[in-house]
Amino acid sequence: MREFARLYAELDETTATSRKLAALQAYFSTAAPQDAAWAVYFLAGGKPRQAVPTKLLRQFAIEYSGLDEWLFDECYHAVGDLAETIALILPPPKQPSDIGLADWIELGIAPLRGAAPEAIRAAMLLYWDQLDTRERFLLTKLIGGGFRVGVSRLLVTRALSAVAGLDGKVISQRLMGWTDGSVSPTAAGFLQLIAAHAPEEHEQRGGQPYPFFLAHPLQSDPATLGELSDWQVEWKYDGMRAQLVSRGGQNFLWSRGEDLITERFPELAVLKLPDGVVIDGEILIWHGGHAPAPFAALQKRMGRKQVSARLLGELPAVLVAYDLLEFEGRDLRDLPQSERRALLERLVAAQQRAPQLRLAPVIVADSWEQLALIRTESRERGVEGMMLKARDARYGVGRTKNVGTWWKWKIDPYSVDAVLIYAQSGHGRRASLYTDYTFAVWEDGGEGERKLVPFAKAYSGLTDLEIAQVDQAIRKTTIEKFGPVRSVTPSMVFEIGFEGIASSPRHKSGIAVRFPRILRRREDKTVEEADTLDSLKSLLAAP
Repeated sequence: MREFARLYAELDETTATSRKLAALQAYFSTAAPQDAAWAVYFLAGGKPRQAVPTKLLRQFAIEYSGLDEWLFDECYHAVGDLAETIALILPPPKQPSDIGLADWIELGIAPLRGAAPEAIRAAMLLYWDQLDTRERFLLTKLIGGGFRVGVSRLLVTRALSAVAGLDGKVISQRLMGWTDGSVSPTAAGFLQLIAAHAPEEHEQRGGQPYPFFLAHPLQSDPATLGELSDWQVEWKYDGMRAQLVSRGGQNFLWSRGEDLITERFPELAVLKLPDGVVIDGEILIWHGGHAPAPFAALQKRMGRKQVSARLLGELPAVLVAYDLLEFEGRDLRDLPQSERRALLERLVAAQQRAPQLRLAPVIVADSWEQLALIRTESRERGVEGMMLKARDARYGVGRTKNVGTWWKWKIDPYSVDAVLIYAQSGHGRRASLYTDYTFAVWEDGGEGERKLVPFAKAYSGLTDLEIAQVDQAIRKTTIEKFGPVRSVTPSMVFEIGFEGIASSPRHKSGIAVRFPRILRRREDKTVEEADTLDSLKSLLAAP
């Protein structure tokens, strides 16, 4: 645990990619394989399951530290992070331990799930008494399910590539499915991950997907890309990116986040595909017609592991296929986009009795100007814009341009001018600043009266300087405090952008927006000039 806690601190203390990479390489070069296996899981995006409710962690920390409850709460509000607060207020350890990360996870944390509160209390006091401040912080994060680290999966791949002396593409391929969580990381798995000479990679894949190829946002005029005839153009659907793998007589459905989601979409699991096929596409809810259902409909299916017959009927899922990565057991990723597309068309055409498998249409236009005109139909078609794929592009790993390029040419987001009414302090380095905001719009209360109704929370979009300025204004205009939250006198207007909007009875405003973020502060507008709930709801029917 000590070595991983040191690595976690080194990664958190710097924003320099070179230093993070050096720290990762140093750790993986010396860590025990069983510990390195769990480290890869967490650093590559695996999420720890909560073993103990944070309410109990707080209660036991107060008891062990001997602090009054009010004083603990004041410390928490000042620090901004529960695990860090606990690590700082506990007395020094009496019996330091050299137990490794794997043993802490498998023998220390796992038995706490479902245990009686008294058993958890005894274990936590014992655990905290063996660890220093840095190690306690990390352990409490893992136990509470709140572990996050500022390192990308790509950086982990680069570090493992350097340690193993292998091409990063090989490591990236072997990492696919590593963070699924259905199988615990093992020492043998880690050694296979970095093995210089492994048996034929393809033969070992089983139901594993390929690394996903990602698109770059197109910020310039698409005409700068050259001849339109060099590009394959498709609609950009607002769904769930997935790979459907058919091998060994079984179908496996993987999300881009590397979760195995086959059981959540049984209508796709029963597709009769030839053996040795991998399709890349987008899962959508589609009732028929020319447009899929909004993303909110898909969300009702995404979190359900058990799907009722009623839900299958009300929210039928389809896979819109736009690439073919494997056919008849052959890896196609080095073929040009145009050749993969031709094979995909043949495959989907052979599945005529499978309405849940659709072929992504190719958009045909005579010029970039005509294509731009067609793009204006995006909202009416329920899509986010267009995808531009070089016809000679190979299928790469991640967001790369070394094998050809995919561009996402998205339409401008919806936007409204809204009023900041609540603010909450951030976490980590921003624990002392108010960075998380709740925004409201005006609602007509009748007889000329208006009130502000909250509709969205957002925390991204401002620079550090702007955050500091807004933080200062929040402190000057605070009305009430609710723990880490402050209500403020309405005085600041912001333009809020979002990708989608849907009706929602769960929200006070009656609407829910997707991916809200701050576009800019509107110092040129007064609070009274902010938008209304009616204008927001009018977007529900907007094409």
